[in-house]
Amino acid sequence: MAEQQIIADSLTKVFRVPIRKTGLVAAFSSLGKRKYEEVNAVQNVSFSIERGEMVGFIGPNGAGKTTTLKMLAGLLHPSSGTARVAGFVPWERKNDFLRQISMVLGNKSQMLWDIPPLETFRVLAEIYRVPNSEYNQTLDELVTMLEMQSLLTRPVRTFSLGERMKCELVAGLIFRPAVLFLDEPTLGLDTLMQVRLREFISQYNRLYGATIILTSHYMADVLALCPRVILIHHGKLLYSGPLTQLSDRLAPYKLIKISLSGSDNILPDLADKVEILENVDGRLTLRVGRDEAPALTSYLLNSLPITDLAVEDPPLEAVIDRIYREETI
Repeated sequence: MAEQQIIADSLTKVFRVPIRKTGLVAAFSSLGKRKYEEVNAVQNVSFSIERGEMVGFIGPNGAGKTTTLKMLAGLLHPSSGTARVAGFVPWERKNDFLRQISMVLGNKSQMLWDIPPLETFRVLAEIYRVPNSEYNQTLDELVTMLEMQSLLTRPVRTFSLGERMKCELVAGLIFRPAVLFLDEPTLGLDTLMQVRLREFISQYNRLYGATIILTSHYMADVLALCPRVILIHHGKLLYSGPLTQLSDRLAPYKLIKISLSGSDNILPDLADKVEILENVDGRLTLRVGRDEAPALTSYLLNSLPITDLAVEDPPLEAVIDRIYREETI
């Protein structure tokens, strides 16, 4: 039986937030007696993640993703519920636990801007008591995988966003954590750098067997790295399972895209069987039920002058958007 590396059981976090009306009178009144409201950031969230899994933790802004990660990392105490990460209760913040986890935030830096990253790496190795031989081996492996040899002795302030993000990853991994929380690691990066960092994360997972939770608003990150997703909205867990099942359950259709040799070809006899989404200059996009897709594809190939044909699932973004709007699965 696979070992559960992360277990969240009914995690709940309620923030008590001060409120007041606008205006000078309200400002003075709040000095004597403040009013508060409770904000349910996370509500009864339960899931488990096996050792070595890479799981996408997705949801819109304000869904409770970062709050949940901070509880699992021990940065926040839950209002109720329990959790265990690598065998520890996170918010007890034991030293042995802190050496097992790392959190890398795409919108925050732990690098010192006026010194080279090599000095920061060395300080972190001392803090986490990494033996010299292990430090040198890990650093060489990470630097090679990220192709960042030329960055080690330059001040961080001279780096591009992508170069800085490489350094953030090395800083978070220099002590070989067993559990890695990645919060928007490709935020703001260009397409090529996003691809490079995805390749690195996948390679690191294979090499060290780390358990990884990834949050990202770029669905390409999730598609490339995470066979399984956990979906949260308004602080509530909506789905936990294989990524492929989301489309199967919520979008029971396929998109068939074809190109015809003549631009005047139409499909009048199929109008009652499929939905024609596009018909421009001989390029057609058809929406058809999943069960009917194989037979229709065969019919089209045998009946029309097709120069190109592709059968696709609906975009993941469309599926996720439907979940957000309906708030159910």
